[in-house]
Amino acid sequence: MKLKKGDIVSRLSYDQDIAFFISDIIKTRNEDIAILKGLTIRIEADAPLYDLKLLEEDRIYKLLNEFNSNLENVKKNILINKKLPNKRSKVSYGKILHLDGDKKYSEKSQRFYRNLGLDVIVKNIKESRQPQLIEYLLSKYNPDILVVTGHDGMIKKGHNFNDIYNYRNSKYFVETVIKARMWEQGANRLAIFAGACQSYYEAIMEAGANFASSPARILIDFKDPLIVAEQIAKTDADRYVSIEKIKNLLRDGERGVSGIGTLGKKINR
Repeated sequence: MKLKKGDIVSRLSYDQDIAFFISDIIKTRNEDIAILKGLTIRIEADAPLYDLKLLEEDRIYKLLNEFNSNLENVKKNILINKKLPNKRSKVSYGKILHLDGDKKYSEKSQRFYRNLGLDVIVKNIKESRQPQLIEYLLSKYNPDILVVTGHDGMIKKGHNFNDIYNYRNSKYFVETVIKARMWEQGANRLAIFAGACQSYYEAIMEAGANFASSPARILIDFKDPLIVAEQIAKTDADRYVSIEKIKNLLRDGERGVSGIGTLGKKINR
C-alpha cells in the first residue's frame, strides 16, 4: 500500500515501538523520506518509506483511547487534590501563554487547561517560528507563565549530546527562551517551561528556563509541560515550586523534566 501524508505508521527498524503520523513526504534522488510526528508522544523523526508500516485501526484506537483516558485521570486527580478556594475569597491564578508546534496537541492542551479553570492562551506555532513571534506574543498577552513546546528529538540518538545541531528543534526552544528573558521587565519574573522529547536540557536551562526537558534525553509525556504550568499557576506567590515537589506528578520524574524551580503565581485577593 502506498503511504501518504496523514497516515499513521510505525518504524520496522525500531520494532514498531512508537506510533507516528506522516506530516510530510520528501522526495530525494535515492528514496522518499517521511517526516514523522509522534501520535501520543512529543517526538519528531524521519524514516524512508520502506521502513514504515501502516498501523491497524484497532491499535490506533487502543492507543488514542489509552491516551485520552490517562489524560482524564490526571485532570481528575489534580482537581481532587487541590483545595477549593473559599467562596468569599477572590483567587487569581497565574496567566499561561503556551506555544505548541503541534496543532492536535495544542487543541488538547487548551481543553486540559480550561477544564482546570486556568487562565490560558494556547497558540499553535511551528517550532521554527516561535523565536520570531515570542516578543510580540509576550507584549500582547503579558503572561505570568510561558510554555514553549512541540516536537523534538535527537538526530543521532545516543551521540553528540552537547551539539545543539544534533537536536531537531532544541535550537528554536533555546532562542525563544533567550528572547523571552530579554523581553521580561519588572520584579515579577516570568516562569518558563521549555522543551519536548529528547530536548537539549542543559542548553535550554542555560538560556534562562525555570524547568525544561529532557535531562535523560527520553520521550516525555504529553502532560508533563501542562502539569508543570498548572502547578506554578495554582501555587501561592510566596511559595516555591521546586522539582522535588512536583516530580512525582510527572511520568518519569526528573529523568524527563527538571529545573531550578520558581515562585508560584497564585494571588489571594
